[in-house]
Amino acid sequence: MSRSHNQADMILDTALLLADNCGWESLRLHDVAERIDIPLSRLHMFYRQKDDLVEAWYDRADQSMLKTAEPADFLNLNKASRIHSLIMAWLDELAKHKTVSRDMLLYKLEPAHLHLQVLGVLRVSRTVQWFLEAAHSQTTHLSRIAEEIGLTSLYLLTFSYWVMDRSQNQRNTREFLRRRLQQSRSIAELFDMNIHLKRKSSDTVVDIKTRRA
Repeated sequence: MSRSHNQADMILDTALLLADNCGWESLRLHDVAERIDIPLSRLHMFYRQKDDLVEAWYDRADQSMLKTAEPADFLNLNKASRIHSLIMAWLDELAKHKTVSRDMLLYKLEPAHLHLQVLGVLRVSRTVQWFLEAAHSQTTHLSRIAEEIGLTSLYLLTFSYWVMDRSQNQRNTREFLRRRLQQSRSIAELFDMNIHLKRKSSDTVVDIKTRRA
């Protein structure tokens, strides 16, 4: 591993540790530089803005997820089990700095950070693409599109659940994801299932209002 790569990792690790104490919103790049005794100009060579640290952290989660698919016996798993293993490997990496990982997302979604919101959408899309590659998905055309939409929905639902999960080793999240995968015969079906649940919820609200009237 090159010296520059080591320093990039050191900057990221230091930023995460500082943010664990002060919160992501309060973290300043000059504090990171001072902690590891480098000038800001050196830090700027690796991270041109604070959000670059977010991207680096989520890239690290992507790497951890992809390594899960490297063992030869990974392909012996059915597709649902592969997806489960990949998503949980991704979340397990983020769990090392869970509160900061959550705050990073909230920071991106703030109304004043429109440019970061766009990057957030691209980040989700990129990670979903790597999930499908690691799972060795072979779908094409419309089936591929439906699968991407379904997996994106599953990924975001699971992430939202995980953010609030306080169980040991993300046990509740693992079970939540397992149930969602069991409820569909294919990842693409998750998209249709979510639409059905939303419609059912809306119909229930309308029915309640009608009865009250």
